[in-house]
Amino acid sequence: MMEPAEAAAAATALVVSKDALACKLIINGLRPLAIGAELCEEVFAAARLLDKQKFEAVIVDLQLGEGAMLVMEQLRFSRSNRTAVTFAIATGDAARAPVKLDSTFVLPRPLSADSINQILRASYGLVVRERRRYFRCPIEVPALVRSRLPEDLLCQTVNVSEGGIAIIAPATLDSDSPALVRFSLPGRQSQIFAETKVCWRTRDGLVGLEFHSLASPEKSELQEWLARKLDETLPENVAALFRGVGQS
Repeated sequence: MMEPAEAAAAATALVVSKDALACKLIINGLRPLAIGAELCEEVFAAARLLDKQKFEAVIVDLQLGEGAMLVMEQLRFSRSNRTAVTFAIATGDAARAPVKLDSTFVLPRPLSADSINQILRASYGLVVRERRRYFRCPIEVPALVRSRLPEDLLCQTVNVSEGGIAIIAPATLDSDSPALVRFSLPGRQSQIFAETKVCWRTRDGLVGLEFHSLASPEKSELQEWLARKLDETLPENVAALFRGVGQS
């Protein structure tokens, strides 16, 4: 069940718990940070969500027993969620052993609004960083791609993120060889040069390229450009929260 959000959320958290009071307190703590919440009581349903949806934060109640460990295990194998910021709702000795919980933060019982707010605010920079890392910005510019072919392929970009770029490319692009990509960000005169690897493709010619090598100045320029574009998609009050924790 998706908790209603005001206008747009800066990030999304998956909350896995059967404790209605705990869920209410956590949602109340997430709301001022513009983090939307997806509530899930069933462990297997939560595992399925982790397979098909991106979350910047995952909060798991250890009162679910072995089911809680199943969700944590699913996180480790999730391509898009394995770097999500994780929280464990724990009681007693478990709350003092975060390493065994394999979580980034612990929300100790008995829960209170003050303790939840303190931990959520301490973690907010990591949540923002995770949102920026996976943000994909639509972009339609020419890109030159060089693989094993003797000459560059002229392609069209579709979207870009910190981790890679999607392009429309001919089938002749070799999936097994590194590819050097060159493109310019809209509004910028400088060019981005990146060594990439094909990580997926579709039958209609859409190809996903993962950045393997990107020079530091170009990486910083891309991060700054994406951060500004992400801010533009958010309401001003939410964007202000993001800017408040910086870009690193």
